Amino acid sequence: MPYLQPERYFSRISHINIERDLLACGFRYVLLDIDNTILSRATHDVPRDVGLWLAQARDAGVSFCLVSNNWHKNVHELANRLSMPIIAKAMKPLPVALFAACSMLGAKRSETVMIGDQLSTDVLAAHNAGMSAYLLAPLAEQDLRHTKYVRMVEQAILGGAVPEGAPHPAQASVAGKSAARNALAQESSKTVHLTGAAIELTPTKVVCIGMMKSLLICRPLIDQEGIP
Repeated sequence: MPYLQPERYFSRISHINIERDLLACGFRYVLLDIDNTILSRATHDVPRDVGLWLAQARDAGVSFCLVSNNWHKNVHELANRLSMPIIAKAMKPLPVALFAACSMLGAKRSETVMIGDQLSTDVLAAHNAGMSAYLLAPLAEQDLRHTKYVRMVEQAILGGAVPEGAPHPAQASVAGKSAARNALAQESSKTVHLTGAAIELTPTKVVCIGMMKSLLICRPLIDQEGIP
């Protein structure tokens, strides 16, 4: 699924080289996810290395806009703390919020990259909008229950890809990969029964159907949007 493959895959945002991976690629604008991208769901705080990277990127001339599906008060408080514009309740993978963010920044799509920790929201939204996407490994294992299901599907799509900057990739545990595959198989075998219907949907099928629907609905919007 090339449409679900990010342009780059990093272990965390601080491993993105600002000069080489952003500015030299023509990316002066970054649309930034929040939860488990720059804000850990384990500590509910921005890690020190992430905060330093954001400050360095700004000093280098990079402009940011937060684009999050989260709508709770804490994301607006974070935006105020970071002095960044925000579009909450973004409804990614729909591309509308990304178009709005580009308009806020005065950015062209060709000079904008979406950075986030999920294929099914951040990467897919970026590609639906005709933009590039950098995927990050999540900052923490803690996550929403439905997001954990989605991540298992995403790992299958990534096919064992190792993020850039990951420590000791050669020592990745075969047992760990096997456990992840077994967990995916177990979750996929669980069925969701729809009342009054003779259809059984596994969590994997639900995620894949959602992805395909967004492709069909969103792709025609790209050429209609007045953002170069």
